Amino acid sequence: MFYAFGKFLCKVFFHLYLKTKVIGDKNIPPRGSFIVAGNHVSFLDPVAFGIASPRRLNYMARDTLFRNRLFGWVLRHVSVFPLKRNSANIGAIKEALRRLGNGEGLLLFPEGTRSADGCLKDPLEGGGFLARKRGASVIPAYVQGTDKALPKGTKFIKPKAIRVIFGEAVVFPQDKSLLDEDVTAEIMRRIAVLRDSLRV
Repeated sequence: MFYAFGKFLCKVFFHLYLKTKVIGDKNIPPRGSFIVAGNHVSFLDPVAFGIASPRRLNYMARDTLFRNRLFGWVLRHVSVFPLKRNSANIGAIKEALRRLGNGEGLLLFPEGTRSADGCLKDPLEGGGFLARKRGASVIPAYVQGTDKALPKGTKFIKPKAIRVIFGEAVVFPQDKSLLDEDVTAEIMRRIAVLRDSLRV
């Protein structure tokens, strides 16, 4: 209920204030585990992908955000779990695999952190591991305009139009001969195709 209510409020705000347009939301599978793999340019991105997805998403966020008890409580009640940066993150990986194993959805930023200039960055290998390990459907996604609505280093949201596009789902084989970096590279290639489609 907490997640649904929060999503409703955010959806109203994004559609009325930010004129958000969603493309390809039918590519989200109606059942089973899935990973939304998207670009990352703003703090608004997790919310943008969350309100655009017809199914509930789980999120990883840096552990420092959980230091405030009240904010940490809110995060946990909207399906966010902590991720330690610059470490092995065994706990976060296990939790992500557990939720995927339960048939849930997971939002993943293969780049690991926000892009300062809006361009796609070199990805980390962790995304490829999660995509291959559980055999979940991977939906490439691209968000446009969040970096204009809430640029890095600013605190106030500007009324800029946002577009979210979901590509066709792909399932990577659970094959040990398939390298994690190759999987991640293919995911980023598909994200780049979505980016280019919005430029046309």
